[in-house]
Amino acid sequence: MPTTTQLVISGQSKPGVMAQVASVLASAGVNIKAFSAPEVTGTGKLRLLVADLEGARAALRGAKIRFAEETALVLSLENKPGALNEVADLLTQARINIKCGYCTPSREGKRAIVVLTVSNTEKALSVLRDQSLDEF
Repeated sequence: MPTTTQLVISGQSKPGVMAQVASVLASAGVNIKAFSAPEVTGTGKLRLLVADLEGARAALRGAKIRFAEETALVLSLENKPGALNEVADLLTQARINIKCGYCTPSREGKRAIVVLTVSNTEKALSVLRDQSLDEF
């Protein structure tokens, strides 16, 4: 079960923020593989998974866009009712908080790619591996 580094950009929720970030990354030739931009009033967080982490870091720094990084779990679950429930229940039983999550179906639609940030990544990896949720 892989982990990845997720970029987190905190800023004012206003028109143009996503366009600016997308433009900076596009100009640097960095592909955005996934993102989460929940609706908020005031300050929000844009989370991004990118194909070229070093390129994204350099491009964002060059554009003076401040960002943080966090480790995220990347799970490939069966695209069926209850798959996410199984993971969430295991994490709950282990007293691990899901801080952020988003997902998308895979290209063929049989799997769902789920990205989670949790309160204890190492423990979550151990719990999910122990339950044979390691076909990721």
